[in-house]
Amino acid sequence: MSLPERILIVLASLSGILGVGLSAAAAHVTGGSLATAAQFLLFHAPALLALVALSAGGFLHVTLARLAGFVLILGLALFCGDLSRRAFQGVPLLPMAAPTGGVLLMIGWVLVGAAGLFGRSS
Repeated sequence: MSLPERILIVLASLSGILGVGLSAAAAHVTGGSLATAAQFLLFHAPALLALVALSAGGFLHVTLARLAGFVLILGLALFCGDLSRRAFQGVPLLPMAAPTGGVLLMIGWVLVGAAGLFGRSS
């Protein structure tokens, strides 16, 4: 993979990190909502599919890409699960579930960038 492609993957992962951070900040300002949870799930679904495709195509470091995918899934489960349970039942999923999920999502995106940087070179 060429340097410009690696740079684009890293910038995409930075976009993911910042998007999660800004969404978390917005959720704190507005109290979070079911719509936020739905958007996170819908935005991350194609990102996860692309992660699998890029990994299978040899464009990403396979181990880092797999780890990134599972960390993103765990982050989504905690963050979206907490917002959803609060919306439906008025109680949190677990103590600190949403912030922990948000941090895991950011870590997942860092791992996506690392998978692009350390992937197979052509």
